[in-house]
Amino acid sequence: MIDEEISNLTVIDALIRQKRPFAVYRIPGEKLPRLLTQAEENIRLIYDLQELNGQKGFVIAPFRVSEMCPVILIQSDGWGQSLSLDDDTEEEYEASLQIQEQEIFQTSYTKEYAGCFQAFINALRDGTFDKLVLSRHITMDKGADFSPSSVFRAACKRYIHSYIYLCYTPQTGIWLGSTPEIILSGEKDEWNTVALAGTQPLQDGKLPQVWDEKNRKEQDYVTAYIRSRLLSLGIHSTESGPYPAYAGALSHLKTDFHFSLIDNNGLGDLLKVLHPTPAVCGLPKEEAYRFILENEGYDRRYYSGFIGWLDPNGRTDLYVNLRCMHIEDERLTLYAGGGLLASSELNDEWLETEKKLQTMKRLITSTSIIANH
Repeated sequence: MIDEEISNLTVIDALIRQKRPFAVYRIPGEKLPRLLTQAEENIRLIYDLQELNGQKGFVIAPFRVSEMCPVILIQSDGWGQSLSLDDDTEEEYEASLQIQEQEIFQTSYTKEYAGCFQAFINALRDGTFDKLVLSRHITMDKGADFSPSSVFRAACKRYIHSYIYLCYTPQTGIWLGSTPEIILSGEKDEWNTVALAGTQPLQDGKLPQVWDEKNRKEQDYVTAYIRSRLLSLGIHSTESGPYPAYAGALSHLKTDFHFSLIDNNGLGDLLKVLHPTPAVCGLPKEEAYRFILENEGYDRRYYSGFIGWLDPNGRTDLYVNLRCMHIEDERLTLYAGGGLLASSELNDEWLETEKKLQTMKRLITSTSIIANH
């Protein structure tokens, strides 16, 4: 494709039709997304995060690496080509107002979720775990007018504080997400990761300043874990936080860790130590990881893995794959989860996942309204 043909987002739907591997992403704070394409035969499949040591490219890593869900490395020399984002139309502005008025939460939990919650809460209350993350997924019919590029564009416009991505490979299928959580970013001798946990809705569009003990304790667990994991590799960090941070229409408590590395070619080792963090897994980590695989009742696949650009000799921006959807031929699968402590209540946790699912639902609804206008 010539440069003129890939100057805007319409190329994405064409790449999907052609089944051509690509990744398009927008980093928080940047205005324009970047597009990477790849010949299928040049995609690298990885089965151990340590194999990312010294590698460069766009990474798509699952919650659990397996034969069915390998780590994908789209190998590219550069960050990709910038794409333009058109200004919002009046129709899009009206649609966003309509959605806010139409949002409906399913207030009654499902029998499946209640059963999983009980198994998780029993393990917390008997002291086996300090924290566990229980997630769930929902499926929706994909309308005939569904356009991945339109949903990606809407996400870039709506969620300015989040990392937005859309990617396709034959191994993963199509995934789209909007996530606030860095797992690793930086360049040269300045690196950072974050502890992100605890959830509250925004209050009149603003960050809440008062947080209850459950949310603070959940965040403390994640912070202590990341601190200890960095120290296990001899990495001494400086911390700032916790403070409230934006995540779509929600807010989380966030602590930043800043550090330097002796050798940037060991990023795979660092990622293996950090992933999965207690923000998506639990504590103690290895035991919680096994418990989730055995008791959650479904395969998370690439949800709660991590995704983004890796370059030991340049800039790295890798994010935990949180608010996301898997786009298939006739259906969409949306994912959300929440951190449980012994004090967690079933109704509260269900409602939290409902609010998190709205991150993707809003985008689907808004683009559908505009397409049918």
